[in-house]
Amino acid sequence: MNEIIINIRTRSLPVNTNVYGSDFPSKPINMTRKQHGRRARKKRQRECRETTVQSVTLSHEPQFVALRRWLQQRGFSSKLLVPAHFSDTGRGLMTLQPIKAEDLVISLPEKCLLTTSTVLRSYIGEYIERWKPPVSPLLALCAFLISERHFGQRAEWKPYIDVLPQKYTCPAYFSDEVIDLLPGSLSGKALEQRAMVQELHSSSLDFFSSLQPLFSQPVESVFTYDALRWAWCSVNTRTVYMEHQHTPYMSRERNVYALAPYLDLLNHCPAIQVKASFSHVSRCYEIRSIQGCKRFQQAFICYGPHDNQRLLLEYGFVAPGNPHSVVYVDQVILQQCVCITDINQLAQKLLFLKKNDFLANLTLSLDGPSWRLMTALRLLSLKTEQYPFWKSVILGAGVSQDREEWSVDAALRLCHYLMVDNTRALNKISQLTERADVSLKEQLAVVECLRREEQGILGLNQEMLQGLQKQLLPSRQHAQLRAACTT
Repeated sequence: MNEIIINIRTRSLPVNTNVYGSDFPSKPINMTRKQHGRRARKKRQRECRETTVQSVTLSHEPQFVALRRWLQQRGFSSKLLVPAHFSDTGRGLMTLQPIKAEDLVISLPEKCLLTTSTVLRSYIGEYIERWKPPVSPLLALCAFLISERHFGQRAEWKPYIDVLPQKYTCPAYFSDEVIDLLPGSLSGKALEQRAMVQELHSSSLDFFSSLQPLFSQPVESVFTYDALRWAWCSVNTRTVYMEHQHTPYMSRERNVYALAPYLDLLNHCPAIQVKASFSHVSRCYEIRSIQGCKRFQQAFICYGPHDNQRLLLEYGFVAPGNPHSVVYVDQVILQQCVCITDINQLAQKLLFLKKNDFLANLTLSLDGPSWRLMTALRLLSLKTEQYPFWKSVILGAGVSQDREEWSVDAALRLCHYLMVDNTRALNKISQLTERADVSLKEQLAVVECLRREEQGILGLNQEMLQGLQKQLLPSRQHAQLRAACTT
């Protein structure tokens, strides 16, 4: 069995190499933020534990009864987990017995997995095999899902289709108005996702037309853009990773998709660690717990150490209190918040940052401004005569007292700018929610959750940076006093 163990990644900080005398702090200022980050995380963890989560079992509902019966016919016999609705996450799986560390949480037989092999064995398989150039594994799965949903009662996979969401809260479903409410760093990616799905639909029309013999009505009314968007989101948000051998009937794109009925009801929690893999011995997709789970609690898995922007983009939800969550600072925001009046000088500095890969992945987190962000600000702060010291700055050294103050002030301006932007978005969301339908309210709720999570991170960063300003003040006063005594 090839096991996948999801672990939290760690980040190392550069060693400070102070070369500017005793008046400049010898301890890197960003190191003092660690305790604030730990306290913030512990506070959020306490709040999560203190929140009462209510659950209502869904196992008696007809669609889940039908799904369990259908899966049992294919060899699935687990009675450990039952579907339930939880007040904090919505649908999920609840444990009926305690789960210990290393216990098997769920084991789904291969016959229950929906893969490209399933599609090729189906009524649609011969059409895929004849089509040139070969379709992608993703398109093959999408076409099958759309067909099965269309056939309704006659569909072999109807019990699974019936429990899939009718719509998703992924950006592919967002209108321009909703996308405009996303943080700038995410809105561009959201537009790209929506355009990618639109392009997939338009480029696949000829292939869809080849399937006409399977349908009594025009394929144009079956394989609509809305239908493809639903299928694409189903595959993108619900598949588990599973390697498949290449087949000449599929394109060379990686074939790593497997839709896993019932198993895909397991929700994400960033604090959970699991082992997940397809066992070639048992011929089942298996998930084992690392920490265990109490009886009558929701069983979780972890999709990986993703921040909330990534979770919203790929899966359509946000994880409150996510320890991996960050607020991104893009080049546009950076330019607007640094006080460099000389346009040519600013352009040269930004070009320098880009060449040295210091314009990407600039973030603020629960630990405070990232090392990359503070290093970028320190490089932007350099005066012309200080340019020769840029290598020392990248290695973690400070430059001078006034340049460090400039960098902290710039970071505070970034926080203020982003907080104002969040407030604007939250006010707009409140206005739109009043007149929104159910679908739009769900989208707005996800965006609002993201904005509020980021607002909390920004508030913590503002507090930290204000503390750093106070730390710098005695050094500034000491320097001014020494200068006065000298004169």
